[in-house]
Amino acid sequence: MAFDRVVMIASIDEEIARLEEIKSLLDASYSTAKVRKQHSISVEGRERIAEAQRRRWARDKSLKD
Repeated sequence: MAFDRVVMIASIDEEIARLEEIKSLLDASYSTAKVRKQHSISVEGRERIAEAQRRRWARDKSLKD
């Protein structure tokens, strides 16, 4: 009976080790998959957007007057 318990515990320990290895592999692939490249707008791009918005504001203001 004691031998069966030892075998059972050893089997459980092997299964835990196997599952921990699988988990670490999945964690590694998941963490790299959710990393996104951060997009940034150049200074020139920001200036073009700002100028376009100023033109829209000026157009809207002229229509109200």
